[in-house]
Amino acid sequence: MNRRIKPDQKEIMNRLLTSTSISIIWALATTVAPAEWHRFRGPEGNGYIPGNAALPTVLGKETMAWKTSLPGRGLGSPIIVGDRVIVSAASGPHQDKLLILCFSERDGSELWRRSFWATGRTMCHKKTCVAAPTPTPDGKHIYVLWSSNDLVAVDLEGNLKWMRGLTLDYPNASNSLGMSSSPIIAGGTLVAQVENDSESFAAGFDLLTGMNRWKVDRPKMANWTSPVTMRMNGKVIVALQSGKGVTGISPSTGSELWNFSQGASTIPSGAAAGETLIIPSRGLTALKPDPAGGEPAALWNQKTQKPATASPLVTGERLFFTNSAGVLTAVERKSGERLWRIRMKGPFSGSPVACGNDHLYFFNEEGLGQVVDISGETGEVVSEFDLGETILATPSISKNSLYIRSDQTLWKFSTRQE
Repeated sequence: MNRRIKPDQKEIMNRLLTSTSISIIWALATTVAPAEWHRFRGPEGNGYIPGNAALPTVLGKETMAWKTSLPGRGLGSPIIVGDRVIVSAASGPHQDKLLILCFSERDGSELWRRSFWATGRTMCHKKTCVAAPTPTPDGKHIYVLWSSNDLVAVDLEGNLKWMRGLTLDYPNASNSLGMSSSPIIAGGTLVAQVENDSESFAAGFDLLTGMNRWKVDRPKMANWTSPVTMRMNGKVIVALQSGKGVTGISPSTGSELWNFSQGASTIPSGAAAGETLIIPSRGLTALKPDPAGGEPAALWNQKTQKPATASPLVTGERLFFTNSAGVLTAVERKSGERLWRIRMKGPFSGSPVACGNDHLYFFNEEGLGQVVDISGETGEVVSEFDLGETILATPSISKNSLYIRSDQTLWKFSTRQE
């Protein structure tokens, strides 16, 4: 017997079909070129980007393509979307004026800026600031999170799409030192960790509306690490790190896939290499998640290899980290065996980055840029350049160019002068 659909039922079905179609179109449209530096620590979140072989290995006035002034403080890295460079900032005596700034990657000219008033707490440790997280785009829009728990989506021209003051929904989700976890996009979802010693959680936000797709409680402790994507059984999953350990989740639902419960750092984030996750835990530990949901297997653990503030860098079969004494160590990724180590001029807050030219780029807190040749049996510092400003951010690499920011300035270094 055929059932006739009533007019109101038809309307509901039409709306559902339309909503589904929009979601499919949106998912197809929100694709970022894999070689773009579109989130904290690059396309894979491990500090490495392939190609870019012509990136200069000497930093100096001769390779400085341009520099431009910034109107507010910020620790988040620049992101590159096509021919545009995006940074976030915060200004004012209370850092309650939130800024998104867009510059031409060709000449550093400002294309647009947008400002918003913070709706949440802006108290931070004096070393950090409200604009500590790095923005992330999806090819059509830019998503920015500040330590005030204000989350904003704008299009590539800076037009506001939506804004959420998360403090309105979660008034106790803050700490007096500030938060710096950078959001990422995975599984068509914006994933962010809002972790603190009170109302601590991670959430997946709808890209179109900013509304929660899911929300999970997290350990009640201050945490400054960022979500990391990795693969498991060929699928992209998200690893959430905290002082309690690391949890693998589905980015689209937030459901737990596995849990490593032996503790981890709350400052340097882990780094993925395919289906292996390198985490700062009991020194350094390499994990292989169990698709069946059991505790991940520790492939190796090196207790004497302890990253400080900077997150480890993974380049192919090697990984690099610095300890609290500023010693840069190269490690064989599959075994954890130390290959070499050299002393750098620290201290470091930002993390090292590298590309396909076999050189590593690092800026210390005093603004000294250091380039390390990592192609040989030991590392060698081949270039230094003093920017003369405090640098706490991690550099970005795109189109054979390197970008770095301070609280006052954004620089571009490139072999090809614009």
